[in-house]
Order: sequence, then C-alpha cells, then structure tokens
Amino acid sequence: MSKEFRFGIVAGLAPDAAAWTRTARHAEDLGYSTLLVPDTLGTLPPLLAMTAAASATTTLRVGTFVLAAPYRNPRLLAHELAGLDFLSGGRLEVGVGAGRPAAEEDARALGMPYGTTGERVALVRSVIGAVRAAFAESRTTVQRQGPPIMIAGAGPRMLALAAEEADIVALAVPADTPEEGLRGPADTLRELAGARFDDIELSMNLFQIGDEPPPWLPEGFRTMSADAAAALRGSPRAMADTLLRRRDELGLSYITVNGVFADALAPVVELLAGR
Repeated sequence: MSKEFRFGIVAGLAPDAAAWTRTARHAEDLGYSTLLVPDTLGTLPPLLAMTAAASATTTLRVGTFVLAAPYRNPRLLAHELAGLDFLSGGRLEVGVGAGRPAAEEDARALGMPYGTTGERVALVRSVIGAVRAAFAESRTTVQRQGPPIMIAGAGPRMLALAAEEADIVALAVPADTPEEGLRGPADTLRELAGARFDDIELSMNLFQIGDEPPPWLPEGFRTMSADAAAALRGSPRAMADTLLRRRDELGLSYITVNGVFADALAPVVELLAGR
C-alpha cells in the first residue's frame, strides 16, 4: 500500500535570525511537512536552528539532513535531541548518516576522529540506540517511543543498517543519477528489510526544480543531465505525475528540496501532500 506524500525543505543559511524564522513560517504556510537542517561547519548549527524554527511555527516538523555521526558523542547528542523534542512539542525527526564526502575535513576541524567506513556505520547505530534509550528514559519527551529516524545512504552497509533500524530512508545517490539508478538501492532495501519494508518511508532529495540550476553550484557544474532524477521539470501537473509514478514504481513518497526551490515546488505540494 502506498504511503501518503509529504514534502520537506532543506535549509541551513539565512542573513539574520528574523530571516531564518521567516523561512520556517513560509515553509509551514506552503504546506511543507518538515524543515531539515544540514550538518556542516558552513551552515547554521542544526540543533539550534531547529529549535528556533520550531519556536516560530506550530505544525512544521524539524529534522536533520543529516547529522554526521562521527562529529558527536552519542549520549550527549541523544540528551540534546530529547530536549529539542520537548521544546518542539514532539515535532522532532532525526536524520543520521556516516558522513558526506567532505565530512572528514569538518571532523578534523572539530577535533573528532573520522574513522573507517565500518567504524562510522557503527557510530550511526550507536547514535540511534542512544536516541531511543534517551527518549524512553526521559520524563519530558513528547515522542516517548522516540522520534522518526532517517538514515541516508545508498551503499550496502548503510542500506543494511537502514533495513534494520530506519523509519525513513533517504536514497543518497549522486545528483546526476537517472531515475533508473534509483531502482537498485530501492530494490536492495526492499530485499534486506523484508516485511518491514512496508513500514519504511522512502525519500529522495531534489536538487533542481524547473530549468534554472541551483544558484550555489559553480558555473562549470550548473547543467544537470536531462534524465537526472533529482531535477524535476515541466508543469506542476507533469511534475506531480512524475512523482506519482515514482511512488507507484519505487515507493518514493517523502520528497525533500532545497529551500531555494520551496516556492517553485509549492504547486506540486498543493497537488500531492497528504494524498
């Protein structure tokens, strides 16, 4: 049975605090379900930004896209996330991963060991376990069963962990991956998760809406291939039909997009959210 569509924006920068809270309120007004904050040293500290966004809104859920497990002590992180769940009124979601390609440099700047791939995947498991334990033991958390856990990945180790532990799986494939390239990770997850697959919300992040490339891309990289699944083009109805087909064929129902494109995707959100 297909899951209902929901949509989120990914944002982590603003010229000032007022602009940041306006971003959160605008996402809520447009019908987005979540505001997700990346975990880099070049963006706002995610937990602080999420707290501010939650304080400025009433229904918008807040999450991470995604926390780099090597950066933090799992128990301390879990304690802070439990507090954020309380402050947000139970609107917290937690995305966690083993680190994006540039994460090793940030870990070095933070004075944290980065570790091997296997060690980082083990840290992701530790973070998830610590979060669930902290929520179960806390007297103040709203989501006593723990927040929804998103794992981002496409490789066999992360998909195996996601099949066991994740409530949401974001297919972390390169931006130029064609739609057919989504099928392999989705099928692998389905096989590994077995009967649990039906309980998992499958997600992907869109890099471009329409024909204009993301403004942050360097000039030499500003043309995405015509068949890139992360670029959604056409009329709102055509884009909605593409997402409907992907849900039918691949199970993708949770769609995220950079905040720059929040308004451009809003007509599609209006057509599909909750349906």
